[in-house]
Amino acid sequence: MMKMNIQKFAGKTNVFPVSDNKFKIGESKESATVVADLETFSPSFSNGVETWTPMDTEGWQRSLMTAKAVTITLSGKRNIGDTGNDFASGKTFKNGHDAEAYFEWEMPDGTSISWPNAVIDVKNNAGGDATNVGALEFDVISNGKPTVTPAL
Repeated sequence: MMKMNIQKFAGKTNVFPVSDNKFKIGESKESATVVADLETFSPSFSNGVETWTPMDTEGWQRSLMTAKAVTITLSGKRNIGDTGNDFASGKTFKNGHDAEAYFEWEMPDGTSISWPNAVIDVKNNAGGDATNVGALEFDVISNGKPTVTPAL
């Protein structure tokens, strides 16, 4: 008897469009909202690795991962009046703890990664060519260990 893979039969596979990622920002988890009009994102993982070469390994290096950091670069259009877009834009001239915010990344499989005090580093607020739609571009920089909630 032939078994059918219902997901493939329905046109679904394990691949997904990047637009299935969701990003929320706000003063707290309860007030966080999706940022409208984001077009691209790029996560960058930085890892601290200490290496050493002891004599008993015959010249072969040993390694230990000792640190981690994440920077998520987001870019899109400035949408005045959207709560999430306005919130991110509002971090443009902030410093210190005022530049921090709750940030959550929900991946397509349902896993979420969040920080209660991520640093919001605005790179472009409404800039571009005269004929462009105003841009909103910012980095979200990890600030401590994230909360990772696996998909259900």
